[in-house]
Amino acid sequence: MTKTGNGGQPGAPAGAQPNAPAAEQAVQLNILAQYIKDLSFENPNAPRSLQPPEQPAINIQINLATRGLSQTDHEVELKIEGKAESAGLMLFSFDLLYAGIFRLQNIPQDAIQPVLMIVCPRLLFPFAREIVANAVRSGGFPPLMIDPVDFIGLYRQKMAEGQQPTPAA
Repeated sequence: MTKTGNGGQPGAPAGAQPNAPAAEQAVQLNILAQYIKDLSFENPNAPRSLQPPEQPAINIQINLATRGLSQTDHEVELKIEGKAESAGLMLFSFDLLYAGIFRLQNIPQDAIQPVLMIVCPRLLFPFAREIVANAVRSGGFPPLMIDPVDFIGLYRQKMAEGQQPTPAA
């Protein structure tokens, strides 16, 4: 015998209303996939670059893009580019395009873009950071541990500049 708590619908939580409106359903964010779209690492001056004469200057750029795949599914791309130079010598450079497919359900329309530009990159970043660290280490250098990124600040900056984030379909 199956116990029910909603007037006879097995499997539904106790107290749940049959045919509840979508607005009352739980917000859902699911990661369907994560993947490397593009990865490049260059060490053009090896082996000379492996023992730099001074502390290298490291420059890193981070960009985001989103693309709607369906009504609920979106691709978020996290692009991380960087290079290290010392005494006019390029030690290494890297370029990573890391992406994920996210399913957003029951999220208010005005909250979708902030979720795609803040929450989703936060979920992707630790994996992208590890990929960069491993690539740099495999290139003969100490692992490059990129500092955490303030995706809220980046989103606010883009909004203040009047740039609309890449629209999601």
